Amino acid sequence: MHNYKTALVVGCGRSGRAAEALLRSEGCTVVSICQEITPDYRYEDLHFIPDVAIISPGFSLQHPWIKDLTERGVPLLSELELGWSRRHCPVIAVTGSNGKSTVVKWITEALAQAGQTAVPCGNYGFPVCAAVMLHEVPDWLVIEVSSFQLETVREFRPDIGLLLNVLPNHLDRHGSMDAYRDLKFRLFENMLGTDTAVVPCELVSSCRNKISSIRKIFGTEPGADFHYQNGRVGEINLNGTRFANEILGAAGASVAAVCAACGISPAAVEASARVFEPLPHRTALVAQIDGVSYVDDSKATNISAMCAAVKMCSGKVHLIAGGRVKESDFSLAKDLLAQRVSHLYLIGEASGMMQAAWGDAVQCISCGTLEKAVIAARKRAMPGDTVLLSPACTSFDQFRDFNERGDCFAAAVRGLSGKDESV
Repeated sequence: MHNYKTALVVGCGRSGRAAEALLRSEGCTVVSICQEITPDYRYEDLHFIPDVAIISPGFSLQHPWIKDLTERGVPLLSELELGWSRRHCPVIAVTGSNGKSTVVKWITEALAQAGQTAVPCGNYGFPVCAAVMLHEVPDWLVIEVSSFQLETVREFRPDIGLLLNVLPNHLDRHGSMDAYRDLKFRLFENMLGTDTAVVPCELVSSCRNKISSIRKIFGTEPGADFHYQNGRVGEINLNGTRFANEILGAAGASVAAVCAACGISPAAVEASARVFEPLPHRTALVAQIDGVSYVDDSKATNISAMCAAVKMCSGKVHLIAGGRVKESDFSLAKDLLAQRVSHLYLIGEASGMMQAAWGDAVQCISCGTLEKAVIAARKRAMPGDTVLLSPACTSFDQFRDFNERGDCFAAAVRGLSGKDESV
């Protein structure tokens, strides 16, 4: 564990504040900077040379401040790794493009079913620096890890590391799929032979030379160590739960693998699945009106997540999509939209790009706003259909975040009336 006398914390959000609190508790002199409070920050104004700079995930390595620190030789460290270095219990780390928070929540609750204490942290739950300062030491930390955090890890080593999937996401920051995938593999780079790496079938060959720890393979293929098939993962019966489908069933196989590595019984995994309450804005049923289901999947900020949500819907799908794009290749979704989507209602900045990419595969309706899209979908949806908000984009063109977008969708659904408003 490194003890720092001076530190610069870049970012004043939840993770930055937690890092500052942890460092100050150790007697470290800390200066915090962020765009909102210190937009005109200059390195020369510090009047000291920090031993380390703690970088919040929102700051890209290409940000001028970060490039300046790198050029001056200041070591960079993520809040994740700072907190991890002060841990007092074993760590489970979960990364991937989609589904991380749901899996972290499920693992935490499965451990609780088995009588063990676990604290969810990282991108979901507490910042890691806050989790390690809790008065009671848990049996486990279950950390959701993003590719942004993995950019600056140096020694981070989970006892159990889970890579859920690698699908196109955050390419606006990372540049290419190869660079993005390599960042995800950094989860495993410091693991020892006694640790456990849990990886999906489709990534086994590409990560074979990057993992020296015990490897458990999961997926929907029978050859996997833990595989989902016909509503079951081995002894675990997921039928009657929200995980009884190919998309979330694979996540169930990953949870089973992690829990097996923890020594947790299949019964605890199944029990936790049966009482699992989904996180907000993840394929959450908002209402059923005149036989039509209205589903909020505002958290789907990339095309892969949107495709997963469409596959999980019953009946014809009336899809509301759009916002600020993170990726440029829309071809991944075209065949699925042609097969499963009745109408596509476009909102936000991406409307034109989506219309150009998908207009010959599905009937597109340009709506502009989410409220107008809900009204337009109400007019066309028939009993048994699903109106799905799954934007495949970030929300920042029209909303503060995906939570506000999902809340807006729910409010629009609640406000539906019989008015014939033209869209």
